[in-house]
Amino acid sequence: MDHDVERLATDLHSAAIHLLRKVREVDSELGITPARLSALSVVAMGGPRTVSELAKAEQVAGPTMSRIVAALEAAGLVVRREHPQDGRAMVVHATEKGRLVMERGRVRRVGVLAARLERLPNDDRRTLEQAVRLLRSLVAGNDDSQ
Repeated sequence: MDHDVERLATDLHSAAIHLLRKVREVDSELGITPARLSALSVVAMGGPRTVSELAKAEQVAGPTMSRIVAALEAAGLVVRREHPQDGRAMVVHATEKGRLVMERGRVRRVGVLAARLERLPNDDRRTLEQAVRLLRSLVAGNDDSQ
């Protein structure tokens, strides 16, 4: 691998992590742990999942996810319903309250980021707009950046 490409990948990885951490600082105001908020995000944004699917998505063990789901359920943020095809399995659904918590968090995080973006010169904002297009292309797996 080209050294410059590897350095760029390392820098991009680091910047993305630090940016996410910075905007997530406001999540503590939601009164929910990061692990619970992340699991809630999966079902609120991506749709209902079984506990095992959630565990896989969040890269945690099944028993850990079961505890997270139990806490979310106790807080009224998710409900478990019987799987339509497999009566032994339960499917986790976000409640209206859970979706509202996610939306409140998203609005706060976007607000933090928007406030920082406002301080940038217009040329830098345009550069970031182009970077967003490139990042979306990378995420989609497209080799072309245009």
